[in-house]
Amino acid sequence: MPRTQALMFVNIAHFFDHYFLLIFPTAALAIAPAWGMGFADVLLYGSPLYAMFALGTLPAGWLGDRMDRMILIALFFLGCGVSGIAVALSGGPISMMAGLGALGLFAAIYHPVGLAHVTLLGLRSGRALAVNGVFGNMGLAGAAVATAFLAQTFGWRAAFWAPGGVSVFIGLVILLRIRPAQPDVNTQTDPAIRTAPAFERPVQLRVFLIVCTSALFGGLIFNAITLSLPKFLDERLITDGTSLIWVGTSSGLVFAVAAFAQLPVGELLDRIGARPILLTLLAAQIGLFVLLSQATGWLAFGAALLLVTSIFAEIPITTWLLGHYLDPAFRSRAVSLEYTLSLGVGSAVLPLMSLLHGRGFGFDVQLTGLAFAAMVIGVAALFLPRSRPSP
Repeated sequence: MPRTQALMFVNIAHFFDHYFLLIFPTAALAIAPAWGMGFADVLLYGSPLYAMFALGTLPAGWLGDRMDRMILIALFFLGCGVSGIAVALSGGPISMMAGLGALGLFAAIYHPVGLAHVTLLGLRSGRALAVNGVFGNMGLAGAAVATAFLAQTFGWRAAFWAPGGVSVFIGLVILLRIRPAQPDVNTQTDPAIRTAPAFERPVQLRVFLIVCTSALFGGLIFNAITLSLPKFLDERLITDGTSLIWVGTSSGLVFAVAAFAQLPVGELLDRIGARPILLTLLAAQIGLFVLLSQATGWLAFGAALLLVTSIFAEIPITTWLLGHYLDPAFRSRAVSLEYTLSLGVGSAVLPLMSLLHGRGFGFDVQLTGLAFAAMVIGVAALFLPRSRPSP
């Protein structure tokens, strides 16, 4: 498959990956009254989605270094689509949890396979990762808006089967366009595919450990904010029983605006490196977490927009570091381990949110804890190489 066409499908896959992962937190607001349950109780049903998303990442990375990555991307689309339709057809909590677990397993394919592929396909990895990240974050925005509309208009099941059908169609298109006779882009026979410069093993190990630290605590921050934003806005911005569509639209607006923060960051990464950018973003996040812990009304909305913007702007940095400092032969596995840490922590977010909400610990406590998580990443980022690696 030509490089530009492969990159297009990989970007679309990032959109659908984040879309599928954010359907449930918004749909849960409609599932709870439909099943006569509390929101905190319904949240627990989503645990298999994020647990399997984390567990499937390492084997996906192993496969990504050994197979045609575009075949794996096609499998991602087909598996997520069928799983989404299965959730829509579920007759109770057990079948729903099974469908969500399968959805998480297939969704796990994307990050170790897709992101590693972008670092090889992109002529300028910072820009390519930034554009790819915008697609992923627009998936978050699209899920919040579309899920709220579909759930309120046609019922929560439509929020799963509609994107599921589209995903299956795209997966079939990719399979039809893959030509086995052509060389696999994983072999890097295309002269346009970039290769990383060689760095000494101690430097590679130091960068990798910093990326792992960022993945561990950053995964907690990213998942906690993206999964709780609809509920946060419901509590802090909307207090008069406004419709689910308005909650989803407000969340989607935040995600959509924040998504484009990755574009200037991608350009800056190729110019000045990761260290100054990451430290600046983390300092902003710490201050905004403290502000949001007490903010209400439109101040809460504005601060949430700035916070999510800073979090989304940070997304391409760790993959850029792995793409520039680590040998290409280990890149999929390195990205898979990064996301295993990130998603492993992320899989605990929903049960933790349910526990904290159930025991009366609101966003004031939760956001203060996330500020400390950002501080830990900031300390680790101080040990990043100061010089920018050569392109």
